[in-house]
Amino acid sequence: MSLPPANLTSLLSRIDQATSKPPISTEPQLIKLFEDIRKYIESSSATQKLPLLNGQAPQSKKRKLEADETSSPYQSDTIGDISFSIPQRKKLKLSLGRNSEKGSIRAQNPTTGETEFGLPWNDVEYCVCLPVPEKAQPQYNFCIFPRGEGGEQILFTVPGGKVKGDSIHTDLSFDPEESFKGVMIRMLNKHLKSKVLEPDEKEFASQVAQAHRKGEKAVHVKAFRGSKDGFLFFLSAGIIYGFKKPLEFFPFHAINSISYTSVLQRTFNLNITILTATDESKEIEFSMIDQADFAGIDGYVRRHKLQDASMAEQRRAKRLNVNGLKEEDEAGDEEGKLQKAAREVEEMDDEDEEEDENFDPGSEGESEGSGSSSEEDEDGGDQMRRTGNGDLAEEELGSEMEEVVSE
Repeated sequence: MSLPPANLTSLLSRIDQATSKPPISTEPQLIKLFEDIRKYIESSSATQKLPLLNGQAPQSKKRKLEADETSSPYQSDTIGDISFSIPQRKKLKLSLGRNSEKGSIRAQNPTTGETEFGLPWNDVEYCVCLPVPEKAQPQYNFCIFPRGEGGEQILFTVPGGKVKGDSIHTDLSFDPEESFKGVMIRMLNKHLKSKVLEPDEKEFASQVAQAHRKGEKAVHVKAFRGSKDGFLFFLSAGIIYGFKKPLEFFPFHAINSISYTSVLQRTFNLNITILTATDESKEIEFSMIDQADFAGIDGYVRRHKLQDASMAEQRRAKRLNVNGLKEEDEAGDEEGKLQKAAREVEEMDDEDEEEDENFDPGSEGESEGSGSSSEEDEDGGDQMRRTGNGDLAEEELGSEMEEVVSE
């Protein structure tokens, strides 16, 4: 006997809701029991070819997430009342699957427990934590960038204050005085292959004073892309422009070069040339950046050699690790050659400066010619010293001197 699709969907929803709340969510054995029941129901419905979602086949992304979750007993860290902006603008429950191989980051409906959207951990390429600009109270945006073109970007915001213990359910121990941001970063780092990226004032700090947060340096600049305003962040791995959909991240390996246009007294434009998936160059212009930050941005660009298009291949090779260690050795050898050449040029310049300092116009004629030995030079010098100034006068005046003597 099989259940009708509507009853089946309701039953699965009730299971999700039951396992997401105490007391079941705090008992691993009960979670496993309910997940086994769910798995059995789904396998039975698949054999009978019954639809699971409102009489229609589930979407491919949700199907992939559910398959990953039910492949083994699925447990997750959960945080309630999280404000999401991308791909949907609403408050949802954040669920972080503890199974790093098959788990995912998911946004769930707090009432029904149904997954609204999500991304498997293996499909996450970058996760970045950025301060929200122009806010009197500190807030932080967590930006999730998918690997490749298939997945959805995710952006959610957490407050900058202390964590509320009753809003987080996790096996991770944390201090009641720890910040919400700090706990979130540690929870994400448990699952991510690459750790959460954060801005660093050593990489870039704006010279423009913050009206909302006086005395605190900003790590962003305001810029426009066309008519859309946003903020540029300069990180150790790339440049981010946010926070409107879609977010834009330019990792170093994707940047061909960076240049400037319309450099005026008050503002300038930043042009980033990237290499697209079809190996075509594309230039993206960010305009109306405050001139006060030109030096800081230019220092960042030069420090990472982003102004030089000839370095683009090396940046991409470094990211892909082409030829492994061999390439690194060759790069090191090449760098050594360049350093050696630069040192030789400096030494030549130093020698030229020394020659200029020791230059004597009267000795220029003596240094000309060839074939004379050092002994001859010494003898000539002794002879010069013996003859004295009178002989020099005779050489210069010649016959005129002789006429004076004869008179």
